[in-house]
Amino acid sequence: MPHLPTSDGRQPWRAHVLTLFPEAFPGPLGVSLAAQARNARIWSLDTTQLRDFGLGKHRQVDDTPAGGGAGMVLRADVLGPALDHAQNLNPEAPLIYLSPRGTPLTQGLARDLAQGPGVTLLAGRFEGIDERVIAAKGLKEISIGDYVLAGGEVAAMVLIEACVRLLPGVVGTSESLTTESFEMGLLEYPQFTKPRDWDGRSIPDVLLSGDHKKIETWRREQSERLTADRRPDLLRSRGQKPT
Repeated sequence: MPHLPTSDGRQPWRAHVLTLFPEAFPGPLGVSLAAQARNARIWSLDTTQLRDFGLGKHRQVDDTPAGGGAGMVLRADVLGPALDHAQNLNPEAPLIYLSPRGTPLTQGLARDLAQGPGVTLLAGRFEGIDERVIAAKGLKEISIGDYVLAGGEVAAMVLIEACVRLLPGVVGTSESLTTESFEMGLLEYPQFTKPRDWDGRSIPDVLLSGDHKKIETWRREQSERLTADRRPDLLRSRGQKPT
C-alpha cells in the first residue's frame, strides 16, 4: 500500500515487519477498526521477506548455534542487510526485536510508540537471532509476555494493534481510551448492557440511577477492587498498598 498522507495531510503511522512468513500479515490487523484505519491511510503496513536476503542458492537464513546446542539461529549477515533495507524506508522508526527477554509491552510503551513515526519490527524464528545484530543495529527488545512463541509474527501483530488503536481517528471517542484497563494504572471496571435482568442476575442499581457522580464513584471502587484482587503489582507501581 502506498504511503499517502491522510485526508488532513498527516503522514500515516508506518509499521514494517521483517519476517520469514509475510503471508501471515495482515492477519487480525485486516479486520475491524485496524482495517478501517489502514484503508483511511491513518497507518500503513509493509513486510519484508527475510529469505530475500538469504545466502546461496537455497537462500539460507540460519545456522547452528556457536558452542553447540539445539535449534538454529538467524544469521547476522542475513539480518544486517535486511534491517538496513527496512531502516532506509523509515529512518526515524525504532528498530524493535520481539523477544521474550525484552522490556514488557505496556500501555504506556504502546502510547509512546504510537506517538512516533511508526515501528520496524523483527519477527524472529527458531532459537533466536545472532546477538551481534542486536548490538550493531541498536535493536530494542520488547516482550509481550513471559512465555515463548514459535515466532515473532503474533507478537508483532499484538504490538501493532496496541499502537494503532491509540492513533487519532481510530477509536471513536477519547473517553473510550482513557477508561480502559491500564490507562490509569488500574483494571477496567465491570460493564453491563441490556437486558436489565438475565439468568437471575441484575445490572447494579447504581448504574441505572442516573446519578453520574455515584456511577463514577462506583466504577472507581470496582476498578480498585479488581486491581487489588488480580493485579496488586499495578497498585504497588502506583505507590499504593493493596487492601
